[in-house]
Amino acid sequence: MSQCSFDYRGSVVFVAGGTSGINLGIARDFAQAGAAVAVLSRSQDKVNAAVLSLQEYGGTVLGFAADVRDAGQLEVVFGEAHRQLGPIDVLVSGAAGNFPAAANSMSGNAFKAVMDIDLLGTFQVLRFCYPYLRKPGGCVINISAPQAFVPMEMQSHVCAAKAGVDMLTRTTALEWGAEGIRVNSLVPGPIEGTEGMKRLSPPGPGGARQIADSVPMKRQGTAADIAAAAMFLGSSAASYISGAVLPVDGGWSLGGAGLIGQILSGQSETERGKKLPQQ
Repeated sequence: MSQCSFDYRGSVVFVAGGTSGINLGIARDFAQAGAAVAVLSRSQDKVNAAVLSLQEYGGTVLGFAADVRDAGQLEVVFGEAHRQLGPIDVLVSGAAGNFPAAANSMSGNAFKAVMDIDLLGTFQVLRFCYPYLRKPGGCVINISAPQAFVPMEMQSHVCAAKAGVDMLTRTTALEWGAEGIRVNSLVPGPIEGTEGMKRLSPPGPGGARQIADSVPMKRQGTAADIAAAAMFLGSSAASYISGAVLPVDGGWSLGGAGLIGQILSGQSETERGKKLPQQ
């Protein structure tokens, strides 16, 4: 749990992608602060497990199995969440997909898969939640990534998708501001223990230390670091913050974040070298 103190009793929080990693950490802190929480994921098993863990905090918890790429499913889900919980005060959109791939060898379908989950998925979550957001007073938090503004080798698909997410944040902040809805992006740095860092970190026992050393603060972040920022953005303390893209990364995006691309590119070169015929 984050070390910050927020009171979300009487509030409704919906976390798309909220059954694992950073997003589950966000859902957990909101639940512990008294909010009624709904989570969404494609996996019914993950939904069931997340709901069970969130119910330990004593509040109302709903879980939905749905795909953010499926407009029909989302329309039903948000309608049902509103029917049971009422207007949504905070929407966190965090569904994402990633894998390392070079642009010159990635298929169009592989590129499209990440665009569909990250960018189209974010748009559809916002689009179908919009009728049920509290007006005025609703808050949307999109989970972005440093790839949105830091070019990285082997990450062209993620860079394109997350850059789109941040522009979607800014445009919806413009369009929805008059109704009292705030829209912001959170940009997590390297977060320990997450599936994303397992996929992107250097192999071997020293990989985590190498990533931590690339952060100016010399540590990886935690899910609680991101949850604290989300709870701040959802609170009245952030009532005049909208359209912001907020890195929560210990300064990583100022220079060290490019290390990931260099590592992935080096691994790719090594793999290609292994496949070359001996001269």
